[in-house]
Amino acid sequence: MKFKTREDIEATLEQVFEAVSDFDSMERAALRRGAEVTRTDTLTAPRQGMTWHAAFPYRNRIRTADMLLKTYEAPHQIELFSKISGIEATVEVELLSLSRNRTRMIMSIDMRPRTIPARLLLQSMKLARASLVKRYRKRVAKYAMSIENRYRTTAHPIR
Repeated sequence: MKFKTREDIEATLEQVFEAVSDFDSMERAALRRGAEVTRTDTLTAPRQGMTWHAAFPYRNRIRTADMLLKTYEAPHQIELFSKISGIEATVEVELLSLSRNRTRMIMSIDMRPRTIPARLLLQSMKLARASLVKRYRKRVAKYAMSIENRYRTTAHPIR
């Protein structure tokens, strides 16, 4: 099952890449939402090969996820591979510069089941696909707006 959306963001390519590759803030956000996230690599700077282990509640069960940063091509692409309770998921973020201060972010998630229970879970998700796509697009749009707001305040100080 695949979800894909794109958002145009009023910020430079470098600023958007900085925001989408801020893994420390993403870890903190996951912790605030009740997930347990542990970094499992020894890398000091963001780059290909970073790994995480996470545990989080979903549908009355604790799910575990192992994540690997597969691609880190600054400032254009990030690809994250994860195994979540029998589902292999790939999250890809591509950035394209539209102009000096405008960037297009294309974000996609591709999920593939590897076990029978995972296949059943994805099958039930397919039945609710329309609402899931709507929620996914809304969440990505909200994230894009937060990136815009983050850099709009630094680009245009109030006098």
